[in-house]
Amino acid sequence: MKNHLKVFFSHFDIACTSLLWVIAVSLLIPDLDRPEIWLAIVVGMASYSASEYLIHRFFFHLKPPRNPLFLKMLKRLHYDHHMDPNNLKLLFLPIWYSLPLIGIAGGIAYGLTASFSLTLAFVSGVITFLLYYEWTHFVAHRPIKPRTPWGKWMKKVHLWHHFKNEHFWFGVTQPLYDVLLGTFKKENEVEKSETVRNLERREGTG
Repeated sequence: MKNHLKVFFSHFDIACTSLLWVIAVSLLIPDLDRPEIWLAIVVGMASYSASEYLIHRFFFHLKPPRNPLFLKMLKRLHYDHHMDPNNLKLLFLPIWYSLPLIGIAGGIAYGLTASFSLTLAFVSGVITFLLYYEWTHFVAHRPIKPRTPWGKWMKKVHLWHHFKNEHFWFGVTQPLYDVLLGTFKKENEVEKSETVRNLERREGTG
C-alpha cells in the first residue's frame, strides 16, 4: 500500500491539489471551533459529490463535438481514459481543469455568504472530496484490493462503467445519484455497449 500511496501523491496533479488542501486547511485552523465552519465543510463535500455525478454524466460523456479544440479537451478529460482505463497519465483530473472549477465554487460560496472563513471552509470540503474521489478512482484502476466490502463493491461497479456500458454507473465514490436518476442497474440487466471503450465512435453533436 505504501508504494501505491507514493505513486498517488507523487503525481503532479494530485500533488498540486494536495498542496491546495494543506494551504486551505492551515488557514482554516483558527476557525475550527465554530460549528458553521464544519457545516460549510460538509456542504462543500456534498457539493463535490453531486458534481462528480453531474459532470461525469452530462459533460464528460457529451457526444463527440465537431469543434477540434473542444474534442481535444474532452479526449484528455475523459474519452481517452475510456480507451486506456489504467493509464495513469489519463486517470487523474488535470490541475488546469480542477483549479478553475475550485475557483468558481469558491466565488459562488463567497457571493452567497460574503464570508472568507465560510468560503474557505466550503472550498476545503470541495478539495477534500476531490482527493477522496481521485483516490477511489485510482484504487478502481490499479491492482489494489480494497479493504472494505463497500470499497470492493464500488470498484466493481465502476469497472462495469468502463467495460460493460458507459451509459450507467457514473458515480465513482457512491451510487446515490445513479439510483435517484435512473442510471444504476444490475450488471446482468444491461447489454454490453459497442462504444464503451471508444466514446468517439458515438454519433457526434454536429
